[in-house]
Amino acid sequence: MEDIFVGRLMSSPVETVSPDTEVHVAAEKMLDEGIGSVIVTGEDGQLEGILTATDFVHIAAEQRWASDATVETYMTTDVTTTDANAEVRNIADLMIEEGFHHVPVVDETEGVVGIITTTDITAYMSHVQTPSPS
Repeated sequence: MEDIFVGRLMSSPVETVSPDTEVHVAAEKMLDEGIGSVIVTGEDGQLEGILTATDFVHIAAEQRWASDATVETYMTTDVTTTDANAEVRNIADLMIEEGFHHVPVVDETEGVVGIITTTDITAYMSHVQTPSPS
């Protein structure tokens, strides 16, 4: 994966919600789109947080669900990001070290431009690697 950059593998555009979106609406969007996270952006399109399937597992395990809660209540705000020019190997290493499955891709002027996920990296690897002989 040397010299493969995030911009080549990232998913774009990303599914976004605002902080005031009701949590159940975000969950429905994730189910409908078959995705494991939604990016939380402000009116200016800048990253404010991320809400992931793992967040929903924590919410359920801790039994802290509120039916009228908004995304802002549960989203992660300390989000690790990357840019499109980062090497995929470095991001893959970071994802393994930190236990992340989703890393938003941001641009200083455009805001969120994509997301790199473990699924994106796995899909790429499945097309690059020749299957071993049986």
